[in-house]
Formats: sequence, C-alpha cells, structure tokens
Amino acid sequence: MAGNAIEAADASPCQSCGACCSYSANWPRFTIEDDAQLDLIPAQFVNARQSGMRCEGDRCSALSGKIGEATRCEVYAVRPEVCRTCLPGDAECAMARRRHGLPLIASAQPD
Repeated sequence: MAGNAIEAADASPCQSCGACCSYSANWPRFTIEDDAQLDLIPAQFVNARQSGMRCEGDRCSALSGKIGEATRCEVYAVRPEVCRTCLPGDAECAMARRRHGLPLIASAQPD
C-alpha cells in the first residue's frame, strides 16, 4: 500500500505539494476564461469581485489538505487557466515551494 502512495506522489508531485495554491491571494486570477468556463467553478470558490479564486489568506479556498504532504484541488477539472500553467519545477513552482520551505523539484524537460 505504501508503494502505491509513493508511486502516486512520483506521478504527480502536485498532489503532495500544493504550495502554488497557497502562495498569494493575488495569484489565482481569471485571465482568458470565458463566461461558460467560469460558470463551471462553484460560486463558493470565486472571490467577491469575480476576478479570481476566493482565498483564505494566501491559500486558495479550493485547496484541501496539508501543504507539502497531501493536497488536492476541489475544482481541478474546471480550474482556471492560471492554475493550469503552473507546472512542476517551473519558476512559479520553485518560488512557491521556497516560500513554504519545501525542496525544489526538477522540471520536466522536453525530449
């Protein structure tokens, strides 16, 4: 059973991190989404100005779990574009992981 948990973390380091979703209340902003895409995000996760995700402090309200251990996005399938563009090991990931005292991870390099 422990092997499966390790394999899952290796397959998606984001599921054992969540740092990018708890970095800044100003980061999870809507940018290129159209109204139909935004309507798919449950209202309780959208801020009062409807300009981005609602945050509790610096943490996105759609993030559940403990940073650096096990996290998940409650709206993963309909998350905003800004959330989709942050990739494991990229500059934004590294910045967020440093802020939370987590070790950096290697970014995936194209073949």
